[in-house]
Amino acid sequence: MAKLIIVKRLILFFLLGFILAPFASYAQQGEVKATVDTESIRLGEQVQLRLSATMPPQGMDIVFPQIPDSFGHFEVVRRSPLDTTAQGSTKLLGQTIVLTSFDSGRWDIPALRFDIVNNGNITDSAFTGPLFIDVNTVSVDTTKAFKPIKGLRTVAWSFWDYWLYFAIGISAALIGIGLFVYFRNRPKKTAPVVAAPIVPPYEIALRQLQQLKAEKVWQQGDIKQYYTRLTDILRAYFEQQFNIPALEQTTEELLQHIKPVTILNQQRDKLRSLLSVADLAKFAKLMPSPEEHESAMQQAQEIVEWTKPAVEKAATAENGKEEIKQPAK
Repeated sequence: MAKLIIVKRLILFFLLGFILAPFASYAQQGEVKATVDTESIRLGEQVQLRLSATMPPQGMDIVFPQIPDSFGHFEVVRRSPLDTTAQGSTKLLGQTIVLTSFDSGRWDIPALRFDIVNNGNITDSAFTGPLFIDVNTVSVDTTKAFKPIKGLRTVAWSFWDYWLYFAIGISAALIGIGLFVYFRNRPKKTAPVVAAPIVPPYEIALRQLQQLKAEKVWQQGDIKQYYTRLTDILRAYFEQQFNIPALEQTTEELLQHIKPVTILNQQRDKLRSLLSVADLAKFAKLMPSPEEHESAMQQAQEIVEWTKPAVEKAATAENGKEEIKQPAK
């Protein structure tokens, strides 16, 4: 029984030794260092702290000390990334940390810890030795008299000290001028003007006559207004259709001016009858009968229909024939 226990212990020690062999070998062969480039500085000067460690065995990692931005009487100015250097057959990992101090005295950089990590677990640690840095003040000779403060010295102006600002300013000015000229001379986009459909004068006259007829102004007792509007519609039609200044002429003058217009002269008798009744109603206070009102309206519409352009007459006649050919529903 005792022999069995001894054998088990030997096997356990053998397994532990096999597992810890890489760690033991690194602990024996590995080396971590912390060195400084100087041990004495003045207030505000900088000292370079160099950390180095031999490359751990394959499958293992080494974690460098995490130095805070400020510790003890020192402040970290900058840190370099990890670098690898070869020292014979050995590879070294290194990092440089620049420190400064603004407190005079002899200050120590404490021992720094390096951790050996395997599969995310810390298996071993190594420590550097402490370092001491003397931070000295600036020596002042108090036996000498104080010197006066020197005045400001002007430096000669040089174009090359400001050439970049001049280049930026000139470029901005040229760009601004170019944009101004471009937008000023650029043709403006104008919306296309949609031409309103031109309504022929005869259509305008017929519509106005239809409206006047529908209003039946004579039934309201205003006979003068009825004949005034009726003759004004005809006179405006003559001016637009035949370029006759009909609105400014008397009845006799108008009848004289329509002679050169053959198609209008053919309706001269009908026009004379209509204008005569209208003049009597407007100026002599004649009271025509309702039949005469409707006759005057009919004569006006016939004059417009007769004197409208021949093309429109043909189109109207053609439309009338088509309506006759269509069977009644």
